[in-house]
Amino acid sequence: MKKVLMGLLFSLSLFLVACGGGDGASDSGSSADQMDPEKLYVGKCSSCHGGNLEGSSAPPLSDIGARLSYEEILDVLENGQGRMPGGMIKGEEAEGVAQWLSEKN
Repeated sequence: MKKVLMGLLFSLSLFLVACGGGDGASDSGSSADQMDPEKLYVGKCSSCHGGNLEGSSAPPLSDIGARLSYEEILDVLENGQGRMPGGMIKGEEAEGVAQWLSEKN
């Protein structure tokens, strides 16, 4: 029982760290940074998917473009999948990150 509780607390803490509790804007404040897909990925996704797309507590994305289309990646960003919540990146930013990831083969 203790291990299950610790696992749940650990998962919750990872979720809270990944989501950040912010308003969805980049912490840098620069609109150029907000539209840079790689910087958005680093700020919102790399804590789970790894700084080099290698995966960590979430699946690797280094070859995601070979596995999913732009539309499928955008759908995951908008609606979530598995333990990943949807809406962490929205609108044009989500479209830019989806395009950037779809080019990873």
